[in-house]
Amino acid sequence: MSGTKREIVLGVGGGIAAYKACELLRRLQDLDFAITVVPTPSSLNFVGSATWEALSGRKVNSQVWQEVEKVKHVSLADQAEAIIIAPTTADLLARLVQGRADDLLTNVVSASAKPKFLVPAMHPQMWLNPTTQSNVQTLRSRGFAVLEPSSGRLTGDDSGIGRFPDTAEIITAFLDFIGANQDLSGRKILISAGGTREAIDPVRFIGNRSSGKQGLALAVEARNRGAQVTLVLANSNIADISGINIIRVETAEQMYNALQTQMLSSDVLIMAAAVSDARPASVAKDKIKKNELTTIALTSNMDILKELASGAKDSQIIVGFAAETTNIEASGVAKLASKNLDFIYVNDVSHGAIFASDESAGYLISADGESTYIAQTSKAKVAKYILDKVVSRLGYANG
Repeated sequence: MSGTKREIVLGVGGGIAAYKACELLRRLQDLDFAITVVPTPSSLNFVGSATWEALSGRKVNSQVWQEVEKVKHVSLADQAEAIIIAPTTADLLARLVQGRADDLLTNVVSASAKPKFLVPAMHPQMWLNPTTQSNVQTLRSRGFAVLEPSSGRLTGDDSGIGRFPDTAEIITAFLDFIGANQDLSGRKILISAGGTREAIDPVRFIGNRSSGKQGLALAVEARNRGAQVTLVLANSNIADISGINIIRVETAEQMYNALQTQMLSSDVLIMAAAVSDARPASVAKDKIKKNELTTIALTSNMDILKELASGAKDSQIIVGFAAETTNIEASGVAKLASKNLDFIYVNDVSHGAIFASDESAGYLISADGESTYIAQTSKAKVAKYILDKVVSRLGYANG
């Protein structure tokens, strides 16, 4: 393997669009990526091994019992910076969701903790099938990037959504996903996400509507940019993500203890979690009867972000989050100052906006007085923008 070029595994699924992956391979090579092609056995009906070997300059295998002594599924998983699968068929999407490992490509995916980027291409009815859409959402929740297919003419007389996107579009999205450069390589990023819960009795709790999606987007983006990421995740059904250390907690106290343990060795803390401001003064041992639920005595929880920021080293970057319904920007400025933060992202949550959504809008405010409004966009793009600012500040703090 090359010592200078960035290593990529290009998986090829068994669809007619497989021939378009030849152009994708060439354009990735133009960007100084070294490509190892791993086709599924069925894809070889469309484009044969000889073509892939000629274009990539490397031997091509599709099954785990080829070159067994090299343990290819493990060695490729370890050496590749990322995996891109183009085209990804409906069948391949389903197999990835199930965790199947019945050919070399799916074994490589299973063995890899690196970023994975999928380019679906199929008939419109297959793409819009509820099962396929459910599979796409499941894979995205696990940290896979799944590019939306284009619309246009397909095989025969058919047309509609499901077309293999233009090569330039794929490459732009892929580079955006993996990071054009590894500008967080060697950095340790600590992120909190989700919403804490405080027990009232064995059945009921005080909680909030945070889904953890923004924290997950930040964790995936940081991982893709080379960081060592720890995600302290409260009460979320988000599955484990390859390459991200997830610590699962329930209460504010558990979150504080987990963050405090990790804080000393971290370069950056991003506090995206929604932490309960208060907890019951006492927790009932048995379920409280309905007619006895008249009042609940509360006591304040620690301000975790303020506490951790107060003990942070000068070289550590601290990013806070705030959810507001009135005076959005002014509230963010006040919280940034009172908690001694480097940045704060504050958004409008009136009427439940943003909760469980894949999109967000808000102000990113910095300690030097800069305030930037981020218009409605994906939480992945919000994460990218925040980490761009963090990278700039890291260079300043350590320069």
